[in-house]
Amino acid sequence: MKNIAVIGAGTMGNGIAHTFAQFGYNVQLIDISQASLDKGMATITKNLDRMVVKERISSKDKDNTLANITTYTSVKEGVQYASLVVEAATENVDLKLKIFKELDEVCPEDTILATNTSSISITQIAAVTNRPKQVIGMHFMNPVPIMKLVEIIRGYNTSDEVTNFIMDLSKKVGKSPVEVNDYPGFVANRILMPMLNESIETLYNGVAGVAEIDTVMKLGMAHPMGPLQLADFIGLDVCLSILNVMYDGFKNPKYAPCPLLVNMVSAGKLGVKSGEGFYDYSESRRAEKVAKQFS
Repeated sequence: MKNIAVIGAGTMGNGIAHTFAQFGYNVQLIDISQASLDKGMATITKNLDRMVVKERISSKDKDNTLANITTYTSVKEGVQYASLVVEAATENVDLKLKIFKELDEVCPEDTILATNTSSISITQIAAVTNRPKQVIGMHFMNPVPIMKLVEIIRGYNTSDEVTNFIMDLSKKVGKSPVEVNDYPGFVANRILMPMLNESIETLYNGVAGVAEIDTVMKLGMAHPMGPLQLADFIGLDVCLSILNVMYDGFKNPKYAPCPLLVNMVSAGKLGVKSGEGFYDYSESRRAEKVAKQFS
């Protein structure tokens, strides 16, 4: 396997491209927006510069990594030689189904199609293709170049051969893959998202403030980041989408998103990406007043 295409140049996509390129693979980074590609490449360059400063890689390693990445705004052109395609688009069912239908039509017959979805059914995605045995989940963690875990999710029809191949490939790029079965939220988000949601409920019910909730979890549970800060980092819109997928999939009220989370997303308070969520990132101040006005 020499050529790996990555669909989407956002936070996860550029991190996945960075990782494969750093380990010597030829990466075709694809996005419909040239501006998104430019931003993604700028992020990769910035992260590589940081690694050089910390002496984790050399300047030559940085140059080689960047040379291994080619950008495309055309899916058909970008995937024509790909042995593996990793889709890292927005966490939206309809969008992912549309992408996989197109990938199935334009990719070589033996290309493996992977999705970085954090909650959506691999079986559902595979069903829109003519190659369900070659469709698999590769759920990377953010930030991708640093975090070791990759959830490897096999759909109902994913073959043993493809699963074993992707497990091995993940190890070759310095990751620790864990195989899980195809149920809403998989393992990571099935456990994480209810905790984040309950933290938001705790704020919504006036039990404690943003800083207090995060401090309890950091000091009492040894979490490196409080749950509300983590939700901001993930993106409140992403958290809401994942909770909705689990709520729809399990029909269990324990996965129903907190009204405060719904209101904040509706108001455009998405966390780090929008500059404000539970914390105010534009001025590095907590935005507790913003959260309270919806409670």
